[in-house]
Amino acid sequence: MALILSIETSTPACSVALHKDGKLLACYNIISEKAHSGLITVLIENIISHTNYKLNDIDAVAVSKGPGSYTGLRIGVATAKGLCFALDKPLIAINTLEAMATYIHNHQFKNDFLLCPMLDARRMEVYCAIYDTDLKTIIPTKAEIIDENSFKELLSDNKIIFFGSGAHKSFEILKFNPNAQLIKNVYPSSVSIGSLAKEAFKNNNFENLTNFEPFYLKDFVSNIKGA
Repeated sequence: MALILSIETSTPACSVALHKDGKLLACYNIISEKAHSGLITVLIENIISHTNYKLNDIDAVAVSKGPGSYTGLRIGVATAKGLCFALDKPLIAINTLEAMATYIHNHQFKNDFLLCPMLDARRMEVYCAIYDTDLKTIIPTKAEIIDENSFKELLSDNKIIFFGSGAHKSFEILKFNPNAQLIKNVYPSSVSIGSLAKEAFKNNNFENLTNFEPFYLKDFVSNIKGA
């Protein structure tokens, strides 16, 4: 029975969960801007201590690989890789948007809707993907500038649920289509990362610790003038 520690830091939500054979044992979620570096190790220490395990008891570490915040992803992946190197445990990487879609599918599922998780990517751009009722990919993860024509073809024949930090601003444009629906206050969570990690662990779907990097999707653009 696999004991998997899961880490999610791709947005302001800093989240850690512990699953045993897919069953959630504990989870900590804190929403805080630019505090992941100081929070993540504390949350990991607390969750291991409060569930009466030791770090070396875990069988793998799962991490949200992106897309998402550059800084958040770097912190999460660096922490996960550090634990794996130190404990000699495998690393599992899960797509952030797929994990978000899994959460909605498991908790607020509607049979006739497609699922579109969105993360804010500055201005009117979002990171997004679309999944069907079986969580199969209809549109793969991409960066999309939202306008009145976005998802027009799919929305003509399908109802789509939009959710995530990028959905709030996008829905100001998309809300005029009767097939578009918004679910508010959906953040990426380590709980969904852990639920997907169970299958990855069973299939030995592990990352190369030396070469693995976050899935940034876009090149980093600094806000610092001249940088």
